[in-house]
Amino acid sequence: MSQRKYFGTDGVRGVVGGATINPYFALKLGFAAGQVLTRHHTHGRGRPTVIIGKDTRISGYMLESALEAGLSAAGVDVLLAGPVPTPAVAYLTRALRLTAGIVISASHNPYHDNGIKFFSAYGMKLPDAIESEIEAAIDGELGCVSSESLGRARRVEDAAGRYIEFCKSTFPNHLDLSGLRLVVDAAHGAAYHIAPHVFRELGAEVVEIGCQPDGFNINEGVGALHPENLACTVREEGADLGIALDGDADRLQMVDANGRVYNGDELLYVLVKGRLANGPVAGVVGTLMTNLGFEKQMQALGVGFARANVGDRYVLELMQQKGWLYGGESSGHLLSLDCHTTGDGIIAALQVLTAIRKTGLDLPELVAGLYMYPQKMVNVGLEPGIDWEKHAGLLAARARVEEKLGERGRVLIRASGTEPKLRLMVEAEEADLAEQCVRELVAVNLTKQ
Repeated sequence: MSQRKYFGTDGVRGVVGGATINPYFALKLGFAAGQVLTRHHTHGRGRPTVIIGKDTRISGYMLESALEAGLSAAGVDVLLAGPVPTPAVAYLTRALRLTAGIVISASHNPYHDNGIKFFSAYGMKLPDAIESEIEAAIDGELGCVSSESLGRARRVEDAAGRYIEFCKSTFPNHLDLSGLRLVVDAAHGAAYHIAPHVFRELGAEVVEIGCQPDGFNINEGVGALHPENLACTVREEGADLGIALDGDADRLQMVDANGRVYNGDELLYVLVKGRLANGPVAGVVGTLMTNLGFEKQMQALGVGFARANVGDRYVLELMQQKGWLYGGESSGHLLSLDCHTTGDGIIAALQVLTAIRKTGLDLPELVAGLYMYPQKMVNVGLEPGIDWEKHAGLLAARARVEEKLGERGRVLIRASGTEPKLRLMVEAEEADLAEQCVRELVAVNLTKQ
């Protein structure tokens, strides 16, 4: 795939008012997308129709209006869903048989960032070829179809309600959540008016936090990025569990009654264990950062395991290649393709709660068989021009460390994608061994061969 000018691995993202996240660019992007989607429209009757959803950032209104204008000018009808989670847009695009879906969100980033990404008619990311066509068309002339061909726009008044019912449908009909006291933290984000209702309507008593968005407080000290806030509230409220989402609700962290936080690896383990009770699981996809303890436990359970690059997009791609249904990241992006086409924090929480309800065990008991290897990571500066992948000193140190670890650990060395640093990570059965091995890697002089 050629180098992209605007699109990253997850659509267009940046600082509001910057080169891409501004009203003029959004207008051009809407028009370009409208032109391309019209060319590929295969629904036979009628014009292409696109749904737009957003999170709670103040800039969402501006970008929504600009995208709507651009799409309409290209002859595309627009449905406006308002603030809904990213996975809700994926679901609604598919359920309403639409041409595409657009999400305005920067996920877990602060309010002054925003982003725009697309879903296909099938509720998955747009094919690369179509995304590339949109990219190429952005710098073209901004035009407008004739008046009789302009797209219409209308609000989808029941978008949140439709999605609430969809989430609930992934929880077994013969079970409920009655008797459970849950703290639900929506990160002042897109699920603020959705997540509490899902769990409450299934019978739980719900304490809401992070459900008062003001346009500026998304992800600020709350949600999946700051589960310590949830942990305190769970203890104070005497709750059974805490559920933390991020700004666009595709990421999940959970907390038990004692305030202990469970990350994506542990929650994916619970989800897979729950599925194994119903029959074999072919395999699970993790990432380069997935804990070695998870991999070893999958082997012990007879479940295949493969690692993708970091990023839920890459996890999904590898799942599709292998025909596997389950995957996720340590950060809490969890995918269950037997429930949804994309990562979904609310649905992932419901799958964990299903395992809890079916077994009668609590979270600590469900993860008791999973030993998470102690992990030590250090960032070191990387001077320009240093080819760390071929650096003789680093290669030799890595070989020594890997020999020392044997089957008792692993080494991961990767360059930061955002700053001139090298990330050195060691996992080992004992914390002291991980620390010792990382020190040996850090001691390498990376300024020369």
